[in-house]
Amino acid sequence: MGVRPVWALEPDHRMPEFTHTQSSEWINSAPLSLEALRGKVVLIDFWTFDCWNCYRSFPWLNALEGRLAGEPFVVIAVHTPEFDHERDRERIVEKAREFDLHHPIMIDNDYSYWDAVGNRYWPAFYVLDQAGVLQGRFYGETHAGERRARAIEGLIRELLTEVDR
Repeated sequence: MGVRPVWALEPDHRMPEFTHTQSSEWINSAPLSLEALRGKVVLIDFWTFDCWNCYRSFPWLNALEGRLAGEPFVVIAVHTPEFDHERDRERIVEKAREFDLHHPIMIDNDYSYWDAVGNRYWPAFYVLDQAGVLQGRFYGETHAGERRARAIEGLIRELLTEVDR
């Protein structure tokens, strides 16, 4: 049978640790680790700033953060560029400001986290439980009220009931 390729990572597998640890590789936060986020439900959002489908997901993502404010929940964005000009940190900062993104953003210019997770799409959303274990992955543009958005929020709310308070 052999080893499963990393892109086949399925729910119930521990997510790999973040691959960037320098302050210059993070926006809106000091460098974070999944270990430090234990006890929180985590939504990891892979995006890039020339992706229109990513832009269309931001209003839903911002509203989700608002609805879950005060809960042990955090969004971590991973900006992985598709094109060379998307590697510019200042342009990423500008886009984060333009779209009112206040959550931590890890800059993954070398694709190390993209590859570690086995991601292949923008946007892509990975939901981790309070132990850092992958519980769901979702690909594609997401809008409020849409089936994928309801599924993601439902999973997050279910996992929040399991968090020790």
